[in-house]
Amino acid sequence: MGGSIHPISLELKKELLEGKLKNPRDVVLPGMAAVGGMVVPALVFFALNSGLVSIKGWAIPAATDIAFALGVLALMGDRVPSSLKVFLLTLAILDDMGAIIIIALFYTANLQVDYLYLALIPLAGMVMLNLKGAHRIAPFILLATIMWVFVLKSGVHATLAGVVAAFCIPLKDKWGKSPLHSLEHALSPYVLYLIVPIFAFANAGVVFKGMSVTDIFLPLPLGIALGLIVGKQVGVFGVTWLMVKSGLAKLPAGANWLHIYGVACLAGIGFTMSLFIGSLSFDDPALMNQVRVGVLTGSVVSAILGFAALKIAARRDEKEQAVAA
Repeated sequence: MGGSIHPISLELKKELLEGKLKNPRDVVLPGMAAVGGMVVPALVFFALNSGLVSIKGWAIPAATDIAFALGVLALMGDRVPSSLKVFLLTLAILDDMGAIIIIALFYTANLQVDYLYLALIPLAGMVMLNLKGAHRIAPFILLATIMWVFVLKSGVHATLAGVVAAFCIPLKDKWGKSPLHSLEHALSPYVLYLIVPIFAFANAGVVFKGMSVTDIFLPLPLGIALGLIVGKQVGVFGVTWLMVKSGLAKLPAGANWLHIYGVACLAGIGFTMSLFIGSLSFDDPALMNQVRVGVLTGSVVSAILGFAALKIAARRDEKEQAVAA
């Protein structure tokens, strides 16, 4: 159920309809930051792997693991502005969707278009249920699962089906109740404590036999690690800075530049999504092991830097509030 309906997309829809993203202009900043956070890491990787067989993995550092990035931010509790969570949530969702498009265009060898056409049938059913204000979740889950299977069979990453299905869930039914809120609440524990850990452990195994510390400096793992650490920071923070300074956007309410830097670092937690793209890029176990080393190194360093930056920002805010009092 957590796979056929993307739970984090439910939260994004809620913010778009009744939260901090009701104004379309508020989506522009995280949207552009997401673009920067995909393009710059890919360029960093390309610079280190151009002309090599490993260039096939150029999209690996472009991804962000939404669950882990938001999980690190959640460790700060209410010590960071709530708008910052929405900013990271939107950025990560759009980054995830961008990664899915990249997979569909560049990493899908045999695209079965007929299955995509079939996927439109359950999608149309969910849209009709939404328009009628349906309140029962079961029909949505059934149709979402059917669509998920068709999309999977087409060769496109099935997460796309989960994202689309989530946006079909009604915010309110004709009785004023919220199926979206109910489903979001029901899915969260399964995703957080079951699905994400299983996927992480299944993909994160690194075989250290025959490897040395210097292997991180090989072009493939180094390109991934630097893409996640440096590329994400430059892409997300740089684009945000340009948008704000040019007057095209404003910082999230209550956030400062150190907060934005912390979020830019957290966007470098590629983990499960980066590992998935890596598995599509390489069949060679040795190269795949290098991918894991690069992804884990880049993700862990990004998480530490992001948490440290947000911690410092929170302490500064607390000191300023104490002085003002």
